Amino acid sequence: MKIILAETAGFCMGVDMALRKLDSLLLKPDPLAAVHTLGPIIHNPQVLQAYADRGVRRVDDPDVLKPGQTVVIRAHGIPRAIEFALKARGIQLVDATCPKVKKAQLLIAAQAAQGKIMVLLGEGDHPEVRGLLSYADHGAYVVESDKDVEALLEENIGPCFLAAQTTQDRQRYALLAQTLRGELDPDIPVLDTICAATRNRQSEARAIAEQVQAMVVVGGRESGNTRRLALVAEQAGIPCYLVETAAELNMEHFRGLESVGVTAGASTPGEVIQAVVNHLKDLSA
Repeated sequence: MKIILAETAGFCMGVDMALRKLDSLLLKPDPLAAVHTLGPIIHNPQVLQAYADRGVRRVDDPDVLKPGQTVVIRAHGIPRAIEFALKARGIQLVDATCPKVKKAQLLIAAQAAQGKIMVLLGEGDHPEVRGLLSYADHGAYVVESDKDVEALLEENIGPCFLAAQTTQDRQRYALLAQTLRGELDPDIPVLDTICAATRNRQSEARAIAEQVQAMVVVGGRESGNTRRLALVAEQAGIPCYLVETAAELNMEHFRGLESVGVTAGASTPGEVIQAVVNHLKDLSA
């Protein structure tokens, strides 16, 4: 069986940077009782467990943090109001927000400063989206589905601009921009907020899916970019299996296949990806 592994599979720059910042804190004298993350620093259960074993404490409620404690802001970023409140209470913040997310926040703030409403392509309950919304001072509409778009077009929302969660599908974003410019205003600003690494990862997944009989996407199920990779692969009309670890592979799905593609989300460690590849190789040995 031929196995094609995506070159873009695994940690992106933003995830790598966030984990390096957390690692640097753990090298300081007696850090274990003091280092917290506000929510999961990334969306990968294996990585989170490894840091928990090293003493990193995940805090989901910022109100439980005490003055003088150190908290790492997750790669997805946090809402501005929470950031300001933590600083005012004397919490020591280490900002591990992905630079691409930070760029999106600043672009949104610049458009909102002109009095415009944001239309955001994204998952309403995703932590990155909650952070991005806090930069839209004049309100926002989050669209996830075609139904959301239809409802939006029935609203008289006034001057607006379009942005996207950094891990959204670029083709879907382009279609949404075309729709809004055709239905609302041909001059609606469309912000370049989808991460280039996300675009490249999705493009490579599409290309591989056209060459193989099945795809495996490796990554945490809580990871939005991982789930979208699976959707991208499924669009090629072949079976696609999302797994967090090699142990979840059902080898009966791959018996008799001549080719399988493997890619992985931006929060997936290299050793987890390699274990999946090795498991598939064992089948074809």
